Amino acid sequence: MQSRWSDSEALNFPGELGLRLYTSRLLGADPALVMHGGGNTSVKIREKDFFGDEVDVLHVKGSGGDLATITEAGFAPVRLAALLKMGRLESLSDADMVAQQRAAMLNPAAPNPSIEAVVHAVIPAKYVDHTHADSVLALTNHQNGLAAAREVYGDRVLVLPYVMPGFVLAKQVAEALSGIDPSKIDGMILMNPGIFTWHDDPRRSYELMIELVSLAEDHLAHKTGGFQAPVGEARQDLSGLATLRKAVSAARGKPCLALLDDSPEAVGFSNRTDAASLATRGPLTPDHTIRTKRLPAVVTEDPVADIAAYAAEYEKYFAEHSDGRLTMLDPAPRWAVWQGRGVVSFGTTETEAAIVKDIATHTWQTIQTAEAAWDGGWQPLPAKELFEIEYWELEQAKLRKAGGSPLPHQGKVALVTGSAAGIGFACAEALAKDGAKVIGLDLNPDIVAEMEGLGGIGMVVNLTDDAHVIEAISETVRRFGGIDIVVSNAGIFTAGAYLEDMEQSNWDKSMAVNLTSHQKLLKYTIPYLKEGSESAVVLVGSRNAKAPGPGAASYSCAKAALTQLCRVAALELAPTGVRCNIIHPDAVFDTKLWTPEALQRSAERYGMTVDEYKKRNLMKTEIRSRDVGRMVSAMASSLFGKTTGAQIPVDGGNDRVI
Repeated sequence: MQSRWSDSEALNFPGELGLRLYTSRLLGADPALVMHGGGNTSVKIREKDFFGDEVDVLHVKGSGGDLATITEAGFAPVRLAALLKMGRLESLSDADMVAQQRAAMLNPAAPNPSIEAVVHAVIPAKYVDHTHADSVLALTNHQNGLAAAREVYGDRVLVLPYVMPGFVLAKQVAEALSGIDPSKIDGMILMNPGIFTWHDDPRRSYELMIELVSLAEDHLAHKTGGFQAPVGEARQDLSGLATLRKAVSAARGKPCLALLDDSPEAVGFSNRTDAASLATRGPLTPDHTIRTKRLPAVVTEDPVADIAAYAAEYEKYFAEHSDGRLTMLDPAPRWAVWQGRGVVSFGTTETEAAIVKDIATHTWQTIQTAEAAWDGGWQPLPAKELFEIEYWELEQAKLRKAGGSPLPHQGKVALVTGSAAGIGFACAEALAKDGAKVIGLDLNPDIVAEMEGLGGIGMVVNLTDDAHVIEAISETVRRFGGIDIVVSNAGIFTAGAYLEDMEQSNWDKSMAVNLTSHQKLLKYTIPYLKEGSESAVVLVGSRNAKAPGPGAASYSCAKAALTQLCRVAALELAPTGVRCNIIHPDAVFDTKLWTPEALQRSAERYGMTVDEYKKRNLMKTEIRSRDVGRMVSAMASSLFGKTTGAQIPVDGGNDRVI
């Protein structure tokens, strides 16, 4: 491990807090040290309070903050004297500790101080760094971990047995430091949670961390003798992935995305004959239990049975360790070792699933290193102590703070065709705002940038080509685990012509795009929709299906047939829980098809102003793309959960339709 310190970069971070910010980001930039809210840093500064009085202040990372992206506002300023006074108490409840830390803050708008604020306070050094370095955890999390730590570090560090974080740990650290000169040692190993370093110089404290972690890395490399983790070739099973995702979503009680890691290394781990044993011993560090639970699931050839067995075991684990006053969290796994296929991570948002994936990856990689180094193998904390962390109120508060209220489509995957512009884009935008992960398909290359702007994925696809459609659907399932919503919107308005004058190509093109492409999309997405959560199909029709006009036979007939396709699909899919409805918009003029000049010409043809022309419906209201998009999102939601085979107009009221 190399130091990332740069003298020139450090100049951009003036002051003691500035340098604390700089070295915190250096630590956060390396996932082998900390990941996603892990680790803690602090600095002790003498400064003036609101009244102008000089006080000693501990600026410590705010609870749940991320060292990789932290700003000065992410540190909580707490009066050092109050923290030290708390550390001298005989006992202190978690609730009182949190309350008194907040009461001692100089800035009440700052985030809650880290639960380790008192620990940082009792360490008599200006700068304190704490990480969950992978190599240190591999060094210590086995039956001879204490001896290994002492072999590597000798008297350079304190080595302390595991105790509960927070006040109990602060008392342990204070007692351990009371009989020694902290300036004579370089840091401290906490068995299972990780490593601390400290110094009055920020660079030295940071580089001590790099040096001590590197010693652990070197020792592991020597012990493993150049160990190479096994690799393997994935056996793709998209249907099985969708089934697995559905089972996990059902156990969790809400839709989840499923991120499959089928890299050669992940598949190699899943192929190990001892993979089930290794993966189910426990987490890399106790803190991870709030994100990943204590154990992953192990999935074989029957995902439904395997997830059911996992949930049953979790319920037994809860019953065994609960004091009778706790409420059980959902029994769904957060990641799974899918034997022969890789590792799958789950989350109700892409961010959550990605965080779980990062933690899971570091876990199975580090476990293999520890197994290769010592016969005793990987040995984390017992289940009882991990349960205490998983259900610790202070840790749960971090997740609640980050969670917020769920959106209607959170955890769902939505496929929207013809979404580079107009109504299709409005549908994609509405679904994305309501929490869905949106995949947009369109022949227009702009689809890539347009979907990226929504946090989605854009794919250039010819929807009349079976191979292209199958490829796009397969890629969607491979990336996110399944499909829950299909909005089939792709269409064209073929040039107007009376039947006797119509070119056959006009009719054929309209049928291919406005009807057959929708049928193809349904054909290839239905198997995955059956494995989705609250699955829904919304077809985008037209007012012309019910109120056609002369000269538009190819378009009107295709939209009428699309309506019939919706009715048949509703009949066929209802027994599987998949809903299919169709929306009939009319007079949507805020699209690229309608230029100001075209609108003016059309309005003049009816003897109207442009504004009157836009509102030529019974309600005298303008219909915009976003109105259609919002309705489509609603139709795909639980709001329409008991509705299928319906035809919904969005036209302001059309007397011919009514």
